Amino acid sequence: MIRLYAYRGEQCDKKRCTGNKLRRFGLVEFKSPLRAIPRRCILLTPTADKLFSRADAPIAKSRGIAVLDVSWRKGYFPEVSHVESRILPYLVAANPVNYGNPHVLSCAEAFAAALFIIGEREQAHDVMSKFKWGETFLKLNKEPLEVYSKAENIEEIEKAQGLFI
Repeated sequence: MIRLYAYRGEQCDKKRCTGNKLRRFGLVEFKSPLRAIPRRCILLTPTADKLFSRADAPIAKSRGIAVLDVSWRKGYFPEVSHVESRILPYLVAANPVNYGNPHVLSCAEAFAAALFIIGEREQAHDVMSKFKWGETFLKLNKEPLEVYSKAENIEEIEKAQGLFI
């Protein structure tokens, strides 16, 4: 089981916050301040330069995966220097707030995508099972997630991503 962490930025609507719901189910541990995010874990952020891939699985398995639970509307994603920052490849949101928008994923969708890509499909399904729209995310992105999960490294992810953009 991959450990999941979220930095709570106190920016989003608490009723719609997927991070809050995952925390209630004991699937995510909130970390604050930013320096409390475990060193060298994988941080999924839209500001990263490197794509997330199966090559990140050893770090994810030993150090965990983190997200910044902040509002897309505010557009501020703080920099965290002591982690391995990664951006997810092209995927489409299924959450009610951003349905159909590429790259604008909720915390739950980001966790599930990363878990699926590194072969932790059961945990990805468990994360998404907590939301009425959760399986929709996995169905909507079934083909890209399957392709990304077979890509061995960043170069193969970049190539695969081109099939869906």
